[in-house]
Amino acid sequence: MSKIYFQGTFGAYSHLAALSIDPKAEIFPCKTFDECFLKASNEEDSKIVIPESNRITGNIGIEYLIFKYRLNIYSEYYQKIEHNLLGQQNAEISDIKNVYSHAQALSQCSKFIKKHNMNEQVRADTAGSAKMISENNKIYEAAIASSLSAKTYGLKILKNNIENEQGNLTRFLVMGKKLIQPEFSKKKFITSFLFKLKSKPAALYQSLGGFAINGVNLTKLQSYPEKNTFDSFFFLCDLDGHIEEKKVQKSLEELGLHCEDFHVLGVFEADPIREKKS
Repeated sequence: MSKIYFQGTFGAYSHLAALSIDPKAEIFPCKTFDECFLKASNEEDSKIVIPESNRITGNIGIEYLIFKYRLNIYSEYYQKIEHNLLGQQNAEISDIKNVYSHAQALSQCSKFIKKHNMNEQVRADTAGSAKMISENNKIYEAAIASSLSAKTYGLKILKNNIENEQGNLTRFLVMGKKLIQPEFSKKKFITSFLFKLKSKPAALYQSLGGFAINGVNLTKLQSYPEKNTFDSFFFLCDLDGHIEEKKVQKSLEELGLHCEDFHVLGVFEADPIREKKS
């Protein structure tokens, strides 16, 4: 049986994603993202499910750990984020005075909270908030969290889908220590890599020319400062294509001429949701 680690508490959206990715796996929570990466680094057969970015709020902020540990990316998974108002089994919406959740979840449900004159109470995470109000057992307290949190902590869903905008998605990465690369085929692939450029004028502009010349589409390009400096940056990049495609190889060879450091993080099938129109 495979083993998966996630950051947070049982019932979190990361837990929900892990269950969707591999329902038969043993799933374990970690207190921090760093702990997740460390577990996968030390356990060759384990995997981690990590949120990388959100459709509404942007990057989660785990790039420094990707650079630090350089685990391999096996796949991506887009989890639909549906926020629910959770309360005690005997509660109704009219009973709720205080609502607890992560700051982003509260922000994403601000219209509902304002409409019902609830007081926002910021906590570290969504599932942890659900666990807390379950233990407090107060009819006037509620949490904003997943339906899995309601099931996990015996709470009632007072109202589902209370987010301001429908269709919110979080992109998760499945990562591990083992090197696994799918064979090249007609399927749609993503190649993910990181690089650090040589220190020279217009280095980034020159390094990206090969992608344009060879017709390779970059879907992600994000900079992150090297430790203790703002003069040197790493770049995290995704491109459409398999590393064995000739045009991809030519583009990466051109990039390599301008790099001090280059590392392929993974080649994996693109999630089908990429083909859907938003």
